[in-house]
Amino acid sequence: MIFLKKLKWPAFLGILVLMIFVACEEDPTTIGDGIIGNEPFTTSKAEYDVFAYNKKIEAVQTNQLPVYQLGVYNDPLYGRTEARITSQLRLSLANPNFGIFNQRTEESPDPDAAAQQLDPNMEGQTENETVKEVILYIPYLTQDILQRDSDNDGVDDVFDDEPNNASNDSDGDTIENVREKVNGTDPLNADTDGDGIRDDVDTETVKNTFVKRFDLDSIYGNRNQQFKLKVERSNYFLRDLDPNTSFQEAQEYFSTQQFSPTFVGEVLFEGDVTIDDKEILFFQEDDPETDTDETLQVETRLNPGIRVALKPEFFQTNLLDKESEPELVSQTNFSEFLRGIHLSVEPMAGEEMLLLLDLGQANITVTYDYNRVNTNNTVETDDDVIETDESSFILNLLQVQPQSLTVSGNAVNTFINDNYPAQIADKLDTGLNASRIYLKGGAGSYAEIRLFDDDDDGLAEAINQIKANNWIINEANLVFYVDRTTLDNAGPAPIGFDEPSREPARLYLYKNVSGEPLINFATEISTEENLFGSFLNYDGIVQRDAQGQAEKYSIKITDHINNLVVRDSSNVTLGLTMTSDLGRLGRLNAMVNGGEEEELPVISTISPLGTVLFGSEPGAENQSKRLKLEIFYTEAN
Repeated sequence: MIFLKKLKWPAFLGILVLMIFVACEEDPTTIGDGIIGNEPFTTSKAEYDVFAYNKKIEAVQTNQLPVYQLGVYNDPLYGRTEARITSQLRLSLANPNFGIFNQRTEESPDPDAAAQQLDPNMEGQTENETVKEVILYIPYLTQDILQRDSDNDGVDDVFDDEPNNASNDSDGDTIENVREKVNGTDPLNADTDGDGIRDDVDTETVKNTFVKRFDLDSIYGNRNQQFKLKVERSNYFLRDLDPNTSFQEAQEYFSTQQFSPTFVGEVLFEGDVTIDDKEILFFQEDDPETDTDETLQVETRLNPGIRVALKPEFFQTNLLDKESEPELVSQTNFSEFLRGIHLSVEPMAGEEMLLLLDLGQANITVTYDYNRVNTNNTVETDDDVIETDESSFILNLLQVQPQSLTVSGNAVNTFINDNYPAQIADKLDTGLNASRIYLKGGAGSYAEIRLFDDDDDGLAEAINQIKANNWIINEANLVFYVDRTTLDNAGPAPIGFDEPSREPARLYLYKNVSGEPLINFATEISTEENLFGSFLNYDGIVQRDAQGQAEKYSIKITDHINNLVVRDSSNVTLGLTMTSDLGRLGRLNAMVNGGEEEELPVISTISPLGTVLFGSEPGAENQSKRLKLEIFYTEAN
């Protein structure tokens, strides 16, 4: 499964600046480049040693993430991981009025401002705001519409029998999908309104009132199985700024930070949740003064997601009853008072269930009733009546500015991991060239890669060979083969988890210290804005065998090798991890062996997946799959 979002403008501008920098700095000269003339030449391939070192991740920074893990994932090889979320709650409006007036105005009415408050003749009356319902909503991840629906016919590809043909008829009602999209009928249901009359002859179907199905993303486990969700009050104060930096830098929280049971309180919800891929519709209330039946018109649409009712009395006490009190005057005060919520998941019947969630789209809607005065459009007060009206107030978990992607608020992912089996644990942080490379997302493991040799002697020898033979380097690749035997012997994929997607879909190679990607943005090719259609020169995309199992990954590093040969660049250590979105190249701090601090790609932090690759010394029986650097070159004779 692939978490994917379109590349946002700030990220694109950053890449554009990097492209300009690369274009200005890059020397176009390549060894041997030039007119060969009539001299005969040959092309061939050379292979060089690569050294890999496994590194264990003790903890990763898990606040300020683009998405958060929630649930339980049991990797057959690496073991069980439980992911929990602790999040602040954010006021959508500081110092809010509930109803029309603030509490101080209600309790101390001003006779000279009767039009701005409850009728002063109705002594002792207030708006009496009362919580009616509280709903927590966290949408599931979905790809952007162009990735979900290739032919733009209104049917996501996973439900479309011909995903590249907008003129097909998926529900067999003789109306093409694209025409049903225009008509506002359901292309997956021949009788959209369920009145027994097919859409091709029904003239009374109300447009665009059907429930659309979505191709949900990043749900690991049996989607047909319920899971138990628990929402509790968090009593832990999540600081936004770090006091150790004189409050000049953001506070970092790591995956080992456990909040439950010490820092959780009242249970706000505990119950079963069923995953549904259908959007949630809310219809309008009927207006008795019109001839139109407004209950047939959709008022609001929500993408599929977790939607559960929280305890109304908790929000009555801790929100509405605090109107005009210091606790709601500012977000700072509110975060100190109501410190947030804690989310955890227990799979049903022992089945794993793990979800990736965007908390920037999550919220809590508090719906309440309140009293208001109906003056009947007269200035006299003797015909005034008090009526009940309804309103709502939104609490956000995180707030994300759509243009800058700036995140306000704080949420932390806690990862509770099983210890790795000895066969893996004993191979991490040994300082030895690895026979197997162990990659695991989250607070898992990654690899450091050295080309040619552990020291500069190997590099010097390779460069001398290339220069002496006047090679033109056409292409250079690192090839990583998957150790299928180790993976398959560990056991089958978890229940409900499709076998081909149990390994990472793409690998990510970067300069370990600086974090600079090895992607040459100036020469890249991208055909689609998704994981498998972007940065195709760089590659790193999983290659599968005839049975659909992951076989190998190839990463193109031609520019990096040319920089070593032509421009005498340093043979820096490279980092290797996984990615599910090359549009996100940022890094966050992590704690590795011995308490050392390292910056690692954020995209590997949010993935639960893992794999095993062959290293440089895989044993005699696997020599054909050893890790190597392949250089394809042209040589003038």
